[in-house]
Amino acid sequence: MHILVCIKQVPDTKIIKVNPKTNTLDRSSAPAILNPYDAHAVEEAVRLREVHGGKVTVLSMGPPQARKAIRKCVEIGADEGILISDRRFAGADTLATSYALYKAVEKIQKTDGVDLILCGKHAIDGDTGQTGPGVARRLGIPPLTCVIQVDQVDVENRTVRVHRKVEEGYEVISSTLPSLLTVEKEINHVSWAPLPNMLRAARYEPSVWTVDDLEDVDIKQLGLKGSPTIVGKMWPPEKSKGAQMIEGDAETQVTEVLKIFMKERDLFKSAGQKQN
Repeated sequence: MHILVCIKQVPDTKIIKVNPKTNTLDRSSAPAILNPYDAHAVEEAVRLREVHGGKVTVLSMGPPQARKAIRKCVEIGADEGILISDRRFAGADTLATSYALYKAVEKIQKTDGVDLILCGKHAIDGDTGQTGPGVARRLGIPPLTCVIQVDQVDVENRTVRVHRKVEEGYEVISSTLPSLLTVEKEINHVSWAPLPNMLRAARYEPSVWTVDDLEDVDIKQLGLKGSPTIVGKMWPPEKSKGAQMIEGDAETQVTEVLKIFMKERDLFKSAGQKQN
């Protein structure tokens, strides 16, 4: 069984700052790390390989330094890594990113076939959760999101059964292979890498593909040209001011809460008018 994991190198959002002039993340202000959700996707892929055999390949789009994130995946247990890196990919939103990854997956399918694709639920620098389902939609395969357990993979009958998180708890669903799963952190625990994996990762060099290595690529769908969305403004979340206890009966409490909401609304409108 060939399992493909789409991963991303992201800035550590615990440290990163927002550039007040460009309203974008100042990626130089924080170290780059493997997206935490993707680490759990790789861990799950390695677990499935140990049960069913086969190999695990990781795929990423990014600058040359994203090799470091791929090496981290090899440290976890991945067999191979592929980085698609080209200036023509730069500035991509989730739509353009899913297109580039889709074209890379198409190339992999032709040589090795792909039985299952895993992704993290979302990347911590964007939190959209759109890229994985976008790749699945382009490939024409089922996307199973927010997976917390892979219950069964039947390679012979080409089916997979998973538990996925929903608001009321979880649901158990089955799908055909190939499918694409986006996983939650609670799906597993990312274990410490054994020494042989660490040594192999330190020496490992992933394959690097440019746009020219992919087939039938529409350049207009890549990078900024292929990105219909833009970031209008970004700001760090405000620190909590703490809880406020409201005394009295239910009617009194509702009245006081409404007063607080109205006051906050007026402050928010006032701040927006000053910025304009």
